[in-house]
Amino acid sequence: MRPTNGENQPNILIVDDTPANLRLLAQMLADHGFHARPVLNGAQALAAAQLMPPDLILLDIRMPVMDGYEVCRRLKADARTSDVPVIFLSALSETNDKLRAFQTGGVDYITKPFQAEEVLARVQTQLTVRSLQQHLQAEIAERDGLIADLRAYAHTVAHELRSPLAGALGAALLLADPAADMPEAEMREFAGLMVGNLQKANDIVKELLLLAELRQAEIVLKPLDMGATVAAALARVAPQAEQANATIEQPASWPAVCGYAPWVEEIWVNYLTNALKYGGAPPQITLGAEPTPDGHARFWVSDKGAGLSAEQQRRLFVPFTRLDVTDVNGHGLGLSIVQRITQKLHGQAGVMSSGVPGEGSTFYFVLPGAGRENGAGAGVNGR
Repeated sequence: MRPTNGENQPNILIVDDTPANLRLLAQMLADHGFHARPVLNGAQALAAAQLMPPDLILLDIRMPVMDGYEVCRRLKADARTSDVPVIFLSALSETNDKLRAFQTGGVDYITKPFQAEEVLARVQTQLTVRSLQQHLQAEIAERDGLIADLRAYAHTVAHELRSPLAGALGAALLLADPAADMPEAEMREFAGLMVGNLQKANDIVKELLLLAELRQAEIVLKPLDMGATVAAALARVAPQAEQANATIEQPASWPAVCGYAPWVEEIWVNYLTNALKYGGAPPQITLGAEPTPDGHARFWVSDKGAGLSAEQQRRLFVPFTRLDVTDVNGHGLGLSIVQRITQKLHGQAGVMSSGVPGEGSTFYFVLPGAGRENGAGAGVNGR
């Protein structure tokens, strides 16, 4: 388990009121690639563990003021350190002493005077066990997340797709009825209704597929050509914008950021589509951007529509697994996609609105600034 660099060194807190023991243990661990943090008493141990929880604690039992048993009890009572394994060190060798150590929360016990080989073997064993436990916990969390998503997919299919498919089916049945004697204009109307409902159902399916991609894909953040990304989004909503007689303003230049262009384009399309639907009659839409003090950049889409109340804003951007809590018309699924995209891109999303008709709403998202590329992920490349 010897690390390859300083950042990956296992972090071991050593607690002993005898300086000679501390020096010996710290040197022994450092020589074998561990980051040793020696402290002389229980109070220092609790403060150090809370400030930076270690991977493992070597804890002496016999100490003044606060003995090792009490230190361990307090560590196990604190959520920040409750899962940190503790190996007790003591000259006490009676069975009752060892039993008390395990009852207090210790995972192992080393009797003084200790041998270097034994200490290292027990340290390695407990670090391996901890690593396996953390890996298992991560897998359980991933499984629980997948189950929650599957339930949400089922909910979305059952509720979101039911209406458009029922509408399309009803129109198709009327058109296919040989006994129906409809004028051509009425047939065209029903055909248009069927096409519109099927298009809505198709859009929902595409959104669900995008959500599935967002869960599974690992991407590399790369510098974006935001001007080209916005242009692609505007081209996709152009028919809707023309039909609504909308005016859309945008800045001459954009801040430099990192991301993944296909996903960022989806954010713009979602925000623009909502603004075209609810941004007034005719819609007046403004796109904008500005750097943030932390080196990121904030982008937004503002409209002049009816706005959103504080309660409506609270129900937006809910996780996909909680879409049933939102009934803000026209949002929900799309904004849950935006939320997941920004999380995957190490950013965030939100909305601002006074709720006053005519003052509209501003939907925004934040992305990391240029120079914050990462090397994580594989299989999907930024463009």
